[in-house]
Amino acid sequence: MYKKYLKQTEFSDYEDFCKNYQLQIPENFNFAYDVVDAWAAKAPNKRALLWTNDRGECCEFTFADIKQQTDRTAAYFQSLGIGKGDIVMAILKRRYEFWFTIIALHKIGAIIIPATHLLTKKDIVYRANAADIKAIIAVGEEEILTHIDDAMPESPTVKLRISIGEKVPADWLDFHKGIAAAPEFHGNKNVAKNTDPLIISFTSGTTGNPKMVLLDYCYPLAHITTARYWHNLHPDSVHLTIADTGWLKAVWGKLYGQWFVGCCIFVYDHEKFTPADMLAIIEKNRITSLCAPPTIFRFLIREDISKYDLSSLEYCTIAGEALNPAVYEQFKQLTGIELKEGYGQSETTLSIFTSEWTTPKPGSMGLPNPHYDVDLLTPDGRSAEVGEHGQIVIRTDKGKPTGLFSGYYRNAELTAEAWHDNLYFTGDVAWRDEDGYFWFVGRADDVIKSSGYRIGPFEVESALMTHPAVVECAITGVPDEIRGQVVKATIILANDYKNRADDSLVKELQEHVKKVTAPYKYPRIIEFVAELPKTISGKIRRVELREKEQSKQ
Repeated sequence: MYKKYLKQTEFSDYEDFCKNYQLQIPENFNFAYDVVDAWAAKAPNKRALLWTNDRGECCEFTFADIKQQTDRTAAYFQSLGIGKGDIVMAILKRRYEFWFTIIALHKIGAIIIPATHLLTKKDIVYRANAADIKAIIAVGEEEILTHIDDAMPESPTVKLRISIGEKVPADWLDFHKGIAAAPEFHGNKNVAKNTDPLIISFTSGTTGNPKMVLLDYCYPLAHITTARYWHNLHPDSVHLTIADTGWLKAVWGKLYGQWFVGCCIFVYDHEKFTPADMLAIIEKNRITSLCAPPTIFRFLIREDISKYDLSSLEYCTIAGEALNPAVYEQFKQLTGIELKEGYGQSETTLSIFTSEWTTPKPGSMGLPNPHYDVDLLTPDGRSAEVGEHGQIVIRTDKGKPTGLFSGYYRNAELTAEAWHDNLYFTGDVAWRDEDGYFWFVGRADDVIKSSGYRIGPFEVESALMTHPAVVECAITGVPDEIRGQVVKATIILANDYKNRADDSLVKELQEHVKKVTAPYKYPRIIEFVAELPKTISGKIRRVELREKEQSKQ
């Protein structure tokens, strides 16, 4: 299905890809009609979605099933008065109703806000008023329903609450009863223009309130690269991205690109991540492609992988945070599979990645996606030289690339701060080697300045991760009168080392870092903790660690 949207679909190497990759944008593209319904017409019995949960339940949907269910859901939403431009927040965890909901909203021209089940009353009130949300559709679990109900007195724009679960309070609507009784759906493929809003994503953010990232109806087209040329998927793939539908990684790895290719999306609906359970699921369901954040792989490699038959796995990709080389090397040693890293943001699609044509360099993000004009800029506005730190930017002087956000919803000032002079500033710092590979340093405000040196948190974290005592860690700068800042490491220890959390282990880790990387980068302060503060999308909140340190001082 994706081939009709590309000028050229097969490439001999990365150079060929850069030269000839070009999207062909149709007028009034709508993923729901142009891809989902098109597959239902072309291959109605082709498996589209395989869903299972940690209670042993299983549901399988063909493309014909998806069309039927999304038509019913669209008709039901219309019967409730939801239509073009209305904003609906979906708190659906990993339930299969998420796919019914998002495609149905696309069919009627409405806007979806994917949201995490971890939202509290305060979070829901903020989102409801910031975006004028009209309806909330949610998992029917008591805690989630209670947080939503508690938010309603302060959320005047919310007119509808819809539950997909067994628990449906008296003043809520029942999703499944509603779609069962829905009238016949009469869709309008041209309900939305290419520039109309499709998704509002509240970024997890490492500082301040979440921003509202506005994505348009052409956004899904940019994910052809994600699935076909990064995940390396084909029509027979069974692809698992480990992500909750509450953040944008779900549409990266569990929807758009995957159905462009026509592969089966696999969903494991679980409450708590258990590495052994995940490995068993991969084995049982013959998963061919896996994408997950580094944290997941850090835990997988600590299991006895030899107990599981992972022979179905063809390709593995990694995103969300930079990949520590030690994790890459150990996973390859255990499975024979090279992890292919990818980089992007809520504001973009895949921007830098390791493709099937490029040899991975452990710890590198890879090479730029030719879909974007990617560069590194120094603080004085120059393109960074080889080996020189610079902020990752996307040039837009030749026009807005498909997939790049339209701006921050209702915040022109914030948009102008991040996107001006035909440059979108990602806020991420990296350097480029002599082969053009990008290497992540850290967020611009995470870079540590100590005794005249600029130290990226990731390079120190990667050094620490090569020691068997370290499961996960975060590097931050701590104010120091003499050096300006010194490096601090906050570390989660492996079980075998927890009884050694003393000064001798601190010294051992410090000496280890001095041997692995430049000695001046070693952490002068080390703290052992049980957990690290993270955003809802799993990114470490270094800002919270810095604030905690400042409050101590």
